[in-house]
Amino acid sequence: MNVYEALLKIQSSLLKKQYLLRLGRFFSAQVLIQIEEDKYFLTFEKGQITSIAVNPEIKMPWHFAFRTDELALNEFWQKMPKPGFHDIFGLVKIGRAEIDGDIILLIKNLRFFKEVLALARNKDE
Repeated sequence: MNVYEALLKIQSSLLKKQYLLRLGRFFSAQVLIQIEEDKYFLTFEKGQITSIAVNPEIKMPWHFAFRTDELALNEFWQKMPKPGFHDIFGLVKIGRAEIDGDIILLIKNLRFFKEVLALARNKDE
């Protein structure tokens, strides 16, 4: 599964998770997910992903960014990730990711954001 397909899976799975929608009901932000050179801009409105823009031609504003490489992200999305790959801050700690921007906004919504990214985990492996 490529990154865009995974993000679409996250978007549709999120709508089925009432506890996450309740948890993120106050989260409205633009988030940049950068995988190597590819940029994915996720727009969250009241806890729902309302749009995903891939490598837009114009510069888009974002509140915070999560940058990593595709191998690290694929490991993060495994059913049982290896130590260090199980969490976005684990990826930062082992040097495989960076987080930039409004860190306070991220921390205020940390559980929501981490669980949303984990929705793409392979449950069947």
